Amino acid sequence: MILPIRTLIPLLLPMLLSIDPAFARDIGPEDYERSRWHPIHFKPDIDNAKDEQCLSCHQEILDRKVLNQSPAGITSTEVLAWYQTLSTYEGEQETFHRRHLVTPLATELMDLKCNTCHQGNDLREEAAIPPDHDNQDLTLRKSVNPDICLMCHGANAYELMGLPAPWRESRKNFQNNCLLCHSYIRTERHQVNYLKAEAIEAAGKANSDVCYGCHGGRQWYRIAYPYPRHPWKSMSKVTPGWARDRPTESEPRFRKEIQQAAN
Repeated sequence: MILPIRTLIPLLLPMLLSIDPAFARDIGPEDYERSRWHPIHFKPDIDNAKDEQCLSCHQEILDRKVLNQSPAGITSTEVLAWYQTLSTYEGEQETFHRRHLVTPLATELMDLKCNTCHQGNDLREEAAIPPDHDNQDLTLRKSVNPDICLMCHGANAYELMGLPAPWRESRKNFQNNCLLCHSYIRTERHQVNYLKAEAIEAAGKANSDVCYGCHGGRQWYRIAYPYPRHPWKSMSKVTPGWARDRPTESEPRFRKEIQQAAN
């Protein structure tokens, strides 16, 4: 069967662009169609993309500011945004990307890169008919997999931790101190390349709102993220039923060298 030219062009264009070393230099801001087919938006190039490369075209995401006043007439200083409800957030309201990249809390505790969340998208991607529910990688033109959000904004899984109620209700029973238990339990934490583990541990020791901020306090949805159970020194050799399907290490692209405490 001979395919029509309008079908072949989208299929061949990424390959043609990928072998043109001058493409990145010659492309102009007016050439939107060529820009969106640039190899940096696809695997494998996006895995090695630097923030500077992304921001050379997408700088507006850091330049945008929150509106001083909403269409309803409410100013940003009159109300708290959901992310301002914990003591760990400082300053005025900020935009989504700035909160994850350049605000004081982001620079202190996070090491997020553009491609931590954005793994590109395939402009040829279409929904399968009938739907293929087993394809977990299909994000239907969305540039971020929602599981990435849940890694830092999952619900507080207080039932699995044996708490009598959500942390905001039971915190007084534990002196409002996450490390009262977690100094001994699950001590291999935050060992991923998008977080600053030592800074998080120090901040969590000083203020448990830092811990709760990610683990339920600013939850993105009503489900918890199934964090990998990296072995720790006093870890039981018996895996509880709820953890039998949990991985024991992070997804490969998020890993960094982990000095295991358990030998």
